[in-house]
Amino acid sequence: MIPRDSYEIIDTLIKQGRSFAIWRIPGEDRLHFRMQSAGSPCLLYDIKDLNERSGFVIAPFQVTAERPIVLIQPDCFEIPSESDWDFSREKNEFPSNEIEIPSESEEKERYAYHFSLFTNPLLKGSQDKLVLSRSKTIWKDPSFSPGKAFFAAEERYIRSYVYLCHTPETGTWMGGTPEILLSGEKGDWQTVALAGTQSLRDGKLPKSWDHKNWREQQLVASYIRRQLSTLGITPEEKGPYSARAGEVSHLKSDFFFSLPNPEKLGDVLQLLHPTPAVCGLPKEEAYHFITENEGYDRSYYSGFIGWLDPKGKTDLYVNLRCMNILPQTFTLYAGGGLLAASQLEDEWQETEDKLDTMRRIVGNL
Repeated sequence: MIPRDSYEIIDTLIKQGRSFAIWRIPGEDRLHFRMQSAGSPCLLYDIKDLNERSGFVIAPFQVTAERPIVLIQPDCFEIPSESDWDFSREKNEFPSNEIEIPSESEEKERYAYHFSLFTNPLLKGSQDKLVLSRSKTIWKDPSFSPGKAFFAAEERYIRSYVYLCHTPETGTWMGGTPEILLSGEKGDWQTVALAGTQSLRDGKLPKSWDHKNWREQQLVASYIRRQLSTLGITPEEKGPYSARAGEVSHLKSDFFFSLPNPEKLGDVLQLLHPTPAVCGLPKEEAYHFITENEGYDRSYYSGFIGWLDPKGKTDLYVNLRCMNILPQTFTLYAGGGLLAASQLEDEWQETEDKLDTMRRIVGNL
């Protein structure tokens, strides 16, 4: 059992530059902790290289030399106490004083420009869906505690996968994501189609969805069926149904299936990532359009994150509703799926609502 007053230890591990992760799976009370105290995490540059490997994975949207897949291979499975760990050794942070944070009007102007750029191929019919995302940087209070923020998030977002992780290669990331990429053990596996977004109605799920949201969800579900069929898999399906995720709701379908060879999870992840929920359709064309035209580096946002264990239980989630915790600032991320019928104001507000998942946590501490 991990005590919720251990946030100071977690903060110290970050200051020491330790490679660790702490997380809570939706519907569970138990917190999980893994740390690699010896050596450096494994860096991978191809998703298929995750075959036959285990550990805590932090994968980017786009794998590059600067943004590798990072695999923490733990040798410590409990949060250390002050009595059995040296907490005197901390690395100094060297924050930059050259940070410029754009105003909200500047952010919205930039988003409107990229919205126009992204909707052009949708209106022409060369793309069915494109996901446009944005980042938002806000100042961090010097007294901010990542550990406290994690415990606040995991208590608030009980239906989400809530995590906090740090490695020297990735820096510090925290999130509360609703979207399973791949979860299961032995013969029983699951993934989801999660698309379409509405605000909650007085804290409750919406009772109806418009055509645009249904269409967006159907595109993602059809993609998952096609990808699994290449492995000879015909999944059982549940949904779509309304599901709460942080401060918003989505349409969700669950897919249940068996895997003949769980040792080859990297092959399955290669087929699923990036999902149309964070990329678009047709996927390859959408992926290249995003990387060439979105105008910023998504980094580990909209990649995937979680525990990988082909011989045990695997829980990998798409890294949504997340933030990168930096020495002086937070960088928060959010995006939304665009169709030809999408409207600028609606899509901007959707990203604002999604940013609130992490913004409300850091604003309440």
